[in-house]
Amino acid sequence: MGVYKESHKMRGWLLVSFCMGAVFVLAQNGADSVDVGLQQMKGLTVTEKVLPAAVRSGAPVQTLDKAELERMGVLDVSDAVRHFSGVTLKDYGGVGGLKTVSVRSLGAQHTAVLYDGVAIGDCQSGQVDISRFSLDNVSSLTLTIGQSDNIYQTARMSAAASALSIETSRPDFEKRDFSLSAKVKTGSYGLANPSLFYAHRFTSRLSCSLYGEYLRADGNYHFTMMNLTKPIEGRRNNSDIGAYRAEVNLFARLTERQDLDVKGYLFDSRRGLPGSVVYDNPYAAERLYDRNYFGQLRYENRFSEKWKLKASGKFNYSWNKDTDKKAAGPTEDRFRQTETYLTATLWAMPVKNLSFSLAQDFVYNDLATTLEECQYPERYTSLTAFSAQYRHPLFQVTASLLNTFITERVALGRAADDRKRLSPAVSLTWRPVKKASWRLRASYKDIFRVPTFNDLYYLLIGNSRLRPEKTRQWNVGTTWAGRMGRVADYVSLSVDGYYNEVDDKIVAVPTMFVWKMSNVGKVETYGVDANLAAEWTLAKAWNLGMTAAYSFMQAEDVTKRSSKLWRHQIAYTPKHSGAGGLVLETPWVNAAYNVAWSGERYRLPQNKESNLIDAYADHSVSLYRVFRFKGHKLRLQVDAANLGGKNYEVVRYYPMPGRNFKIAITYSL
Repeated sequence: MGVYKESHKMRGWLLVSFCMGAVFVLAQNGADSVDVGLQQMKGLTVTEKVLPAAVRSGAPVQTLDKAELERMGVLDVSDAVRHFSGVTLKDYGGVGGLKTVSVRSLGAQHTAVLYDGVAIGDCQSGQVDISRFSLDNVSSLTLTIGQSDNIYQTARMSAAASALSIETSRPDFEKRDFSLSAKVKTGSYGLANPSLFYAHRFTSRLSCSLYGEYLRADGNYHFTMMNLTKPIEGRRNNSDIGAYRAEVNLFARLTERQDLDVKGYLFDSRRGLPGSVVYDNPYAAERLYDRNYFGQLRYENRFSEKWKLKASGKFNYSWNKDTDKKAAGPTEDRFRQTETYLTATLWAMPVKNLSFSLAQDFVYNDLATTLEECQYPERYTSLTAFSAQYRHPLFQVTASLLNTFITERVALGRAADDRKRLSPAVSLTWRPVKKASWRLRASYKDIFRVPTFNDLYYLLIGNSRLRPEKTRQWNVGTTWAGRMGRVADYVSLSVDGYYNEVDDKIVAVPTMFVWKMSNVGKVETYGVDANLAAEWTLAKAWNLGMTAAYSFMQAEDVTKRSSKLWRHQIAYTPKHSGAGGLVLETPWVNAAYNVAWSGERYRLPQNKESNLIDAYADHSVSLYRVFRFKGHKLRLQVDAANLGGKNYEVVRYYPMPGRNFKIAITYSL
């Protein structure tokens, strides 16, 4: 087995070495690339594309800003996230289907989701449904794997193995004291999705923005799928959704050095859960009602160029009701959780190129349910992160140490033990050739995730003696960006090889009478992520852009050599996956083609034929045109998704919609 393990690792590192060699050759050809935005040549000013932060980062970072999202024709957060390498999106199908993000096989509980810099918590399940968020009001999406180079951040950001950051749009008052944007989307399966964004500037120091959205769809699409060797045809039912989403933001510049942002958020939805199609029975009657409200504020004081402080506070309230009409009788379960979150980060640069930060977070969570013998758990979390960073023209070193202390209380039964842990992280980026924008990088992060309240206290399967899942992440990679002579106007390339270990993995195992959550799992993952972006100017007002992402991921169960699961790929983790896109901009109409594909996966831990889920590729095309007249802007877009029309499965027995269409009309002032 040792030879088997080493040979597989060697193949992964050989692939990384080969890709690094290729990038080195490109770096020499592109040695005239620069990191600045403007370049002076014999009295002529030439605009040069600024190197993105992802190229300079010591850990893998992938970003899609609003301009790129619009060029790609992407309309949903989940569709945009599929273009990041290393991501496994779990999608239960339909407009209202739950969607969660796992990075490098670690599981959705290890992925933090931040909304305008503040983490979104879910103490009950530990995973965030990203279908709750709209792309209409988003300015950028950023995925960070491992430890971010940004040491001016919260301690909670340091406590996650990876993070998906969602930044909302800030108002632009360049031409007038207000701005307005109205959008309507409609399409297949009864989709209706109007939204409105309005911003107003009261004074030079005070402004606000309002955003509202309504979404509805019946979602009852026709499907064809295989149940073993038997084809099944039917129509999804109980797939409807009705949801409201609203935000209000206040932006205040207290002084030239002090800013205060306040946000209020509301989400209310009612949807059917279509359930799995098993035994030729697509019937489902389970309904889910969600309400989520939160308020948050951020304050920043830039005392000087060498000292600055930012602090945030948030209160989050989540309520949901789950009802079902079963043969044994109707059921109704209700869940309520709250979170109070406070954080402050102090940043200082006492000497040139050397900076430090100290972040302190406090989190309080509680959960109440209508389930029998609810233990009403409460959790108190203290996070302290100390970070240091040294920047040199040729290299950068970042290191951090996170201290975690967690204590819990319950009204009934036994509470989990207190948890204390120190978690280190370090990253290095090196520029071997001063005049080339080629970089090598390496990073390491030791982190863990605490069991969720469901893991600890849910009915009979909960286990209050669970230990946290411990994760160690190693990454080594290379990046390059710049011009490639006559080949392309701009090229960005990154290749990363990684190795992850997860100890004390939390899984449900059968005991004498019931299933029980236990720390019995160990997983090793090694793989390669590659990202490529390129742009060409074909002629005046004719441009072509291309993006491509590829992931190789070998995630194996190494819990016990004598087990029949030894070295089996873990469930719902494809070895090969990727995404790509082409964008053609012309004077008349712009066209975008996108594809997301995934190799075969297994629905259960045992890798046998009956558990295999087929590979799939989802192709989509967007056509859009922007009209401008006297300060007004009108954008028309038509999308055709899943052009192959196949009801592929991301999650087994949950068929995705076939070929479907959307029309979006956006008016901006």
